[in-house]
Amino acid sequence: MKKDIEALVEARLPTKFGNFKLIAFPGDNKDKENLALIMGEIKNDSLVRIHSECFTGDVLHSMRCDCGEQLDLAMQKISKEGNGIIVYLRQEGRGIGLVNKLKAYNLQDEGMDTVEANIALGFNAELRDYSNASNILRTLGIEKIRLLTNNPLKVEELEKEGFRVEQVTHKTIANKENKDYLETKASKMNHKL
Repeated sequence: MKKDIEALVEARLPTKFGNFKLIAFPGDNKDKENLALIMGEIKNDSLVRIHSECFTGDVLHSMRCDCGEQLDLAMQKISKEGNGIIVYLRQEGRGIGLVNKLKAYNLQDEGMDTVEANIALGFNAELRDYSNASNILRTLGIEKIRLLTNNPLKVEELEKEGFRVEQVTHKTIANKENKDYLETKASKMNHKL
């Protein structure tokens, strides 16, 4: 269990949700840094979102998932409070990478759900690792958080790392493209939707 990691660079980031500070930290891959997006003073009991990269949702606004909407919602909630942290982890497609995620999309179009598609491609349903998020939060001096998530696994993982975690439900509105995806996350991955 690491305690601190050294930040690579820090910059001011004005957004449509307000002014943030963006800090880059080393990732598992030297070409994919993890990020902390911070508004206000860093303190315990702040709202925290641990968000895994989703190029299709975060950047292209795909309606197949709710990732981009969850990121925007987290920025809105943090902006409303004037304080909080988003830890952005570079683990695309629940850890399988972008190309494999696109292959999974094709399998989903043929009738598989997101879990079945990952397994058909030779992966576990969930490969994300939250140890880098724990290291970033520790480096920032955080011990207690209000975690914006529907995923009980994130809560469990952070509690195992010694954080005191209050889960804050982080629901988005389903659409016709992601309704089945969200139902699968609830039924097979125990997300609280």
